[in-house]
Amino acid sequence: MFITLLIVTFIVATIVSVIVARAFSKPIDQILARIIGDEISGAWRRYIMFALYVTGISAGVRIYDLEQYITAPQFKGAQIVELTTDRWILEVYRTIIGALQGIAWVLLVFFIFALLAFVVVRVFEMRKPKKEETKAA
Repeated sequence: MFITLLIVTFIVATIVSVIVARAFSKPIDQILARIIGDEISGAWRRYIMFALYVTGISAGVRIYDLEQYITAPQFKGAQIVELTTDRWILEVYRTIIGALQGIAWVLLVFFIFALLAFVVVRVFEMRKPKKEETKAA
């Protein structure tokens, strides 16, 4: 039963990661194309997508929390938690929320750095015409 739960949480976390990664694929492409504007932006996009998948799956499949179903508690007389239908529903819900939280953090960090990079690119673009105007005059 535990192995089935582990497989189900892995599949659910993978599905959530794929859906979110596909939803943010185009905005990430546009941002990287604007900031980097080179062929290397494709490599960066692939890395960001990889990071989304890894983070989503690892945050969704919480091994330490799932250990409660196979490991006896440290307290004397305590029993292993039983996997009931209610527990399954709770674990699937935790998997979805955990995957979304992990992916949200990755995207937040990416978008913060992208915003900073965009500001730097914009400042250099604004200075470039001023330098060309002074040279032309």
